[in-house]
Amino acid sequence: MSSTTNPSTQHTSTIGAIGAPSRRNTELALLVFAVVIPVFAYANVGLALNDEVPAGLLSYGLGLGLLAGVGHLAVRKFAPYADPLMLPLATLLNGLGLVAIWRLDQSELLQKIGQAGTAAPRQLMYTAMGIALFVGVLIFLKDHRVLQRYTYISMVGALFLLLLPLVPGLGRNIYGAKIWIQVGSFSIQPGEFAKIVLAIFFAGYLMVKRDALALASRRFMGLYLPRGRDLGPILVVWMVSILILVFETDLGTSLLFFGMFVIMLYVATERTSWIVFGLLMSAVGAVGVASFEPHIQQRVDAWLDPMKEYTLSRAGVAGHSEQAMQALWAFGSGGTLGTGWGQGHSELIRFAANSDFILATFGEELGLAGLMALLLLYALIVERGVRTALAARDPFGKLLAIGLSGAFALQVFVVAGGVMGLIPLTGMTMPFLAYGGSSVIANWALIGILLRISDTARRPAPAPAANPDAEMTQVVRP
Repeated sequence: MSSTTNPSTQHTSTIGAIGAPSRRNTELALLVFAVVIPVFAYANVGLALNDEVPAGLLSYGLGLGLLAGVGHLAVRKFAPYADPLMLPLATLLNGLGLVAIWRLDQSELLQKIGQAGTAAPRQLMYTAMGIALFVGVLIFLKDHRVLQRYTYISMVGALFLLLLPLVPGLGRNIYGAKIWIQVGSFSIQPGEFAKIVLAIFFAGYLMVKRDALALASRRFMGLYLPRGRDLGPILVVWMVSILILVFETDLGTSLLFFGMFVIMLYVATERTSWIVFGLLMSAVGAVGVASFEPHIQQRVDAWLDPMKEYTLSRAGVAGHSEQAMQALWAFGSGGTLGTGWGQGHSELIRFAANSDFILATFGEELGLAGLMALLLLYALIVERGVRTALAARDPFGKLLAIGLSGAFALQVFVVAGGVMGLIPLTGMTMPFLAYGGSSVIANWALIGILLRISDTARRPAPAPAANPDAEMTQVVRP
């Protein structure tokens, strides 16, 4: 009798973990381009405006490069298997936004009306705060599944943030929308942070209720509706979004709030009827509020006939804005290839030219080609977020990633659509491009959470343990 080792298990213990490479060197190479491109754009603006390279070019390049390097080192250390494209894409958009804000800072017209002058240095400071929060998310959020424990706490926190602007003495009314709070010398838009907290709540709630929402349903007018006790939270979300629209006159946050929930509900249940149901509820709410809320009605009128509103504004009629028409003229002046960095006249938009309407500056100075390139960058971030959702190994991570990606995509759509005249203006800001501390800080946190989910999804699986019984198998010869 003799014994031999089973050859199929002889080297099992030496097989390492199998998984995707970290791709951190790829990320670093892309980050170099993400810093160099805005630096060249900054130099082009200076040459176009003053026929000389800007004095702050070196400090701007070093500052942006340092922030990008800090973000990269944090990812390399704390999320080594995260997606390699998200950080460079966000850095490039943030850098180009800083260039456009600095370009508008040089406008004498905007300086006279207090709309520019020191916005670019402040935006760089907000970017540093955003990167710090991004790093903090990667350091302290070791596992995104921990957030599931705070599902209902997140709901309370989100409602608290959304209702803060209604507190007397704390909230501020800017351009007819009550979406800001004043803290000392700083203004904060709580809704930007609420979208992240809401995504956590929706992901936790739908992970538990998805079977009931998908299977326990009744058919009504061709739509499958859930039981009343499961439909209740959906109606509550709809009512809260309507209340936001009524009391804060904030069309953008209302659309973002309800739209994100409908997207996550569709992904959780795989029922197309939820898309139809959500669109119908959104339309009913928006039309109903617009029928009696003058600020919303004014935005709708400016969308339907911007030239009429422009004429009334030039005639001195109060309450009418010429911004929408000036933005459309800026896009038309840009043509296909644009007028060139620093050679446009988007400062004629005046109020909110560097925030709500900053996309018009890119449309005029970079043209249709440059604008499509920008939208492609946004589309790539959304695509990487959806890819992260598909790769996530747990249902909570899938829903959270798709919720954050959907919220990001919806914000880009409502801002770009409003400025281009596709939908009424919403008052939201373009992520990473527009001036505003709340927006850039919140979106860096959003990218950080997506990278954490991506790192967990792409992390190599542990090596299979050797089977000692197989190694001790004896073959008995007759």
